[in-house]
Amino acid sequence: MLRILLAEDEEAMRTYLSRALENAGYSVVAVDRGTAAVPLLERERFDLLLSDIIMPEMDGIELAQRCAEISPETKVMFITGFAAVTLKASQEAPQAKVLSKPFHLRDLVMEVDRVFGLPTTARG
Repeated sequence: MLRILLAEDEEAMRTYLSRALENAGYSVVAVDRGTAAVPLLERERFDLLLSDIIMPEMDGIELAQRCAEISPETKVMFITGFAAVTLKASQEAPQAKVLSKPFHLRDLVMEVDRVFGLPTTARG
């Protein structure tokens, strides 16, 4: 089972995203900030880091940079509600997919499936 580390500071969004990804068949470990994600990346293997960009203590871009150092095989995907932040993320982490809020959960699952090269037509 593919493992996702979700870093999202907003509790309702974190719960919402975790549930959608778990329902789609992914194993999800969710944390409320980037600084909580780093120790997990150091001791566990994750296939994808799914991170909000704007978070307290450590933003998603800095977290993605740390992830690249600690676990270079882990793919990165950002979620954000700010267009200017999307542009910054695209420049600083060009290999990462950026999904802008608001989005439908189906779109999130489709993008995660794409990151892993999985067919998306099987899900409704």
